[in-house]
Amino acid sequence: MTTPTTPAPPPPPFDPELATALEAMGAAPSSITPDLLPALRGGEAPAPVTDEELRRDGAFDIVERAVPGPAGAPDISLLICTPTGFEAPLPAVYYVHAGGMILGDNRLGVTEVLDWAQELGLVVVSVEYRLAPEHPHPAPVEDCYAGLLWTAEHAAELGADPERIIVAGTSAGGGLAAALALMARDRGRPALAAQLLMCPMLDDRNDSVSSVQMAGHGVWDRTSNDTGWSALLGDARGGPGVSPYAAPARAEDLSGLPPAFIDVGSAETFRDEDVAYATGLWQAGGRAELHVWPGGFHGFDMMAPQAALSQEARAARLRWLRRLLEI
Repeated sequence: MTTPTTPAPPPPPFDPELATALEAMGAAPSSITPDLLPALRGGEAPAPVTDEELRRDGAFDIVERAVPGPAGAPDISLLICTPTGFEAPLPAVYYVHAGGMILGDNRLGVTEVLDWAQELGLVVVSVEYRLAPEHPHPAPVEDCYAGLLWTAEHAAELGADPERIIVAGTSAGGGLAAALALMARDRGRPALAAQLLMCPMLDDRNDSVSSVQMAGHGVWDRTSNDTGWSALLGDARGGPGVSPYAAPARAEDLSGLPPAFIDVGSAETFRDEDVAYATGLWQAGGRAELHVWPGGFHGFDMMAPQAALSQEARAARLRWLRRLLEI
C-alpha cells in the first residue's frame, strides 16, 4: 500500500439514510487487520442461511454437491438452487461470494441472487472456494473456474441452458467473477452470456483516489483492502507481474469479453477501479452498464436493504438481467 505524499481529499458524503444505517452498525471495525480474522471467521460470523430458508416454501429445490476441484486439489462444494414451476432449460447464474478473499462461504449473499431467480426463472449455482491466506492465489480463482466448467458441462443435468450462463459476484466475488470471464475467454471455454459485477474488488495496488479518500471510513476501507490483497498475493501485492486472474484491473486486453453490469457506491474504496474497468471495457469495444450509486458505502444494499438507494440498486440489476435475457 503506497503512502500518499499529499493530503487525502475529503471523502464524498454518505447518502443520509445509509449514513444512519451505518451509524447503527457502529460496533463493526471500519478497518480489518489480520489479527481480527479468527474472530470474524468464528463466533462473530453471521449464521449461514439454512436450506429451509433457501427453499422459500417450495420455490426452490436445494442441493449441495461436491464436484472435482482443480487438478491435484480437493473437491469443491456447489450450492445448486433450482426454481420450481419453470420449464427447463433455464438461464443460469454462477455466483461467487464476497468476503475480501478471506471470509465467507457459498451461502453468503445468495439470497439476492435467489430473488432474481424466483422472478425470472434462473438456476443458481454458488461456489465454495478456498480462502486466503491459507490458500493464496491461484487457489480461489482456480476453484471457481473448476466449478464453472463443471456447471457448463452438466448444464442439462441441472436444467440449465449452457449458452445462457452468467457469472456474478459481489466484492471479492465480483473480482473473481471478472477473472472467470477473462479465464473463459483465454482458455476457450465455457462460453459466457454475461458478467454481473457488484462492487467488485479488482485492483491489488490499492492506490486510487477513492481508496485514499475512504481510508478509515465506511465499510472495507484501505487498510481492510490491504489485508485482503496481502492475504491473497503476499509480497507480490502491488508489485509488477500480478496476474489479471488475481486482479482483473491488471488485464491489458479487455476485448472479447461478455456484456457486463458493474455497480459501486460513490463513497467506497472500489469506486475508481470499477469505473476504470467499465471504461476499459468500452474502450475495447465491449458492452458494459455502469452504475455509481451516490452516497453508497461498500455493500450498502446488503447491509441496509430497505434503504431507498438499496432498492434502486437492486431493481437496476434485475432490470438489466431481464433485458439481457429478454424475459
